Amino acid sequence: MKNYYVYIMSGHNRRLYVGVTNDLERRVQQHKSKLIAGFTSRYNLTMLVYYERFSNVNDAIAREKHIKEWTRARKLNLIEAANPGWQDLADAIAC
Repeated sequence: MKNYYVYIMSGHNRRLYVGVTNDLERRVQQHKSKLIAGFTSRYNLTMLVYYERFSNVNDAIAREKHIKEWTRARKLNLIEAANPGWQDLADAIAC
């Protein structure tokens, strides 16, 4: 069974990037290595601060779109409920 992930990257500046992927470890490494030009590399968003796992790609995409519509405050509450210390979860992921 394939897994899909909605994830949030951040940095010390607490800017947020919400994305979706089918390979969380690879995607996080791409962000950390700044291999993908764009928002995360421009703002040095190298910390995985939140993620959710889905077995259906359509559910993952719908959740990503839903979270992207939220206010910043609501996104911060989501992160802080699951990761109050804003730890980088990249080392702990076992996809």
